[in-house]
Amino acid sequence: MFPHLSIAVVSWEMSRELPRTLYSLSRDFQLNSGHISWEIIVVDNGSIHQPNIPKIEPVPKFIQLTNPSPSPVLAMNTAISAARSSLIGAWIDGARLASANLVSSVYQAQTFHPSPVIAVPNRQFGSMRQSSAAEHGYCQELEDKLLFSSGWPSPHADLDAISWSEEPTISSPMLETNALFLRKQTWEKLGGYDPQFSEAGGGMCNPDVFQRAINLQETQLIRISNCATYHQYHDGTTTQNPTKTLKAVKDATRNYFKIRGQMPRKQKQIGWLYDAKKNCLVTSESAS
Repeated sequence: MFPHLSIAVVSWEMSRELPRTLYSLSRDFQLNSGHISWEIIVVDNGSIHQPNIPKIEPVPKFIQLTNPSPSPVLAMNTAISAARSSLIGAWIDGARLASANLVSSVYQAQTFHPSPVIAVPNRQFGSMRQSSAAEHGYCQELEDKLLFSSGWPSPHADLDAISWSEEPTISSPMLETNALFLRKQTWEKLGGYDPQFSEAGGGMCNPDVFQRAINLQETQLIRISNCATYHQYHDGTTTQNPTKTLKAVKDATRNYFKIRGQMPRKQKQIGWLYDAKKNCLVTSESAS
């Protein structure tokens, strides 16, 4: 029997962060999910230091790429291809924790449309963008203390109180989402992530697949409010320091233009909003 949801996670050198991420996707952490079945697929993109996979339910399926590359695209497509559910979530950054209501919210949101593009907002731990916070002393040790102060690892931990949103509001223009859920047929139509984004970190591969999914004629964007993924500080492409971040963004933008012939843009379409706290859907028509 196939699970209701598949969550495809990619990681690289995340021995500290990945176990937390996986625990946040477990039955022990995900609330109101007793009636839902899901699977977790982890593809490691060539880490030297292998992460410990926590003993959780569902038991993650772990795949070690034999031909890793600097870009996570191959690893992401491998994880998506291994998924068994008809609804597959791409979790391109294995360092992001999930809200305790993420599984139940995604499961409910997907019932409202046959071809949803479900986008969960991104948040970062700390009080400012981590690339800037690092210049002011933000580090993994401080983040560990923040998490402890929030009540982590309890599913009732207040992760919003120790993080900030990458977009001002749920209806603000949106560049990407770390938790992108699409039907299997939609992933097949897109061809997954584009291998042309071969640079370290994948450049704009994640905004690109988000845009392409929304632009398919039969799909419907559904943003989820009062739910998020939370970025843990690590040696990432765009979270190390402002100088490296700026260079990485410029390089990624140039490559996107080379591939697509236009500049990357945030998605202004609001779409439908699913309120995870109130368990209700608001379409753009009824919101206006």
